[in-house]
Amino acid sequence: MTLDAYLRSPHGQSPEGGPGSGILPCQMIEALVAGGAIASDSPFDADQVQPASLDLRLSSQAWRVRASFLPGARKVEERLADVAMHRLDLTGGEVLEKGCVYIVRLQERLKLPAGLNARANPKSSTGRVDVFVRLLTDRGATFDDVAEGYEGPLYLEIAPQTFSVLVRPGTRLNQLRLKAGEPPRLATVSVGVDLSVGEIAGFRGRRHAGVVDLDNVDGHDPSDFWEPLSPRAGGSGLGELLLDPGEFYILASKEPVEIPVLQAAEMTPIDPSVGEFRVHYAGFFDPGFGTDEAHGAGSRAVLEVRTHDTPFLLEDGQTVARLVYEPLIERPSRLYGEGGSHYQRQGLKLSKLFRPWQG
Repeated sequence: MTLDAYLRSPHGQSPEGGPGSGILPCQMIEALVAGGAIASDSPFDADQVQPASLDLRLSSQAWRVRASFLPGARKVEERLADVAMHRLDLTGGEVLEKGCVYIVRLQERLKLPAGLNARANPKSSTGRVDVFVRLLTDRGATFDDVAEGYEGPLYLEIAPQTFSVLVRPGTRLNQLRLKAGEPPRLATVSVGVDLSVGEIAGFRGRRHAGVVDLDNVDGHDPSDFWEPLSPRAGGSGLGELLLDPGEFYILASKEPVEIPVLQAAEMTPIDPSVGEFRVHYAGFFDPGFGTDEAHGAGSRAVLEVRTHDTPFLLEDGQTVARLVYEPLIERPSRLYGEGGSHYQRQGLKLSKLFRPWQG
């Protein structure tokens, strides 16, 4: 079914959820681009559309702000007047300092048809270097959510937490998932952490490391930025790891993760019922991740973990997050990992910005 035919159907008109609701696959996203519903300052990159999401790119326009905000009833740039400290031009590349907050206009803008809404999330490589990002829209009441039929520009709040980062126009830090209506939850699956004794089971970010260039794939020595961690055996004989407040950890799921070709999934970023810590800043999993069909069987979920006010003792196999599965409108024309991927068939893996760990 074409996107136009879908939107003209009764299901496509319905905002209520149910059988006609679903996530748009890549071919429908490409139809939105071709039809002008998604526009950009510069031509779209050939690999910008993923199986069920669209990568978004930074423009040259940025602001250092003294506080995060939601625009409420106003436009983002109207609200910026209250909090902006100074303006930045990213044209030649700029370092965004850890502990600071920035707003950057994105190159893409939307003119969504009736019946379509969207949700954004950080890209995996962004979350794995502890850069906290959230999407803003004009008159938006929440972060990362784009209202049905929204027309206007997109902005990104960027807050590096552990490492200062180098960005430039075209840097991709987040991605957009487009939806028809409100797709039903098909399943919610618990995710446990792998803390096997006797091997490296995680990494902790080094507080006083250098700058991470967010466009330099395989360009950084991981030992300059990360400390490897090996769990100790607890009283039960299972591996344990003590998380210190304010530190950033890369861990992996105990179980393989599989995303069927007609579904996509999002990992909930925080769940107080399993502990006072945040898990997985980058929460989208595209169709085909971890499947035999896309040559990814055995793939694990990488967990980006930060505890809050108190130390927290994790045990091997303990539930740390939940995966929520939603349906696609139709099968995507390509699956995650087809043509190559840095994260298909992954185990414990740092961001693609780092060379493989040799320790």
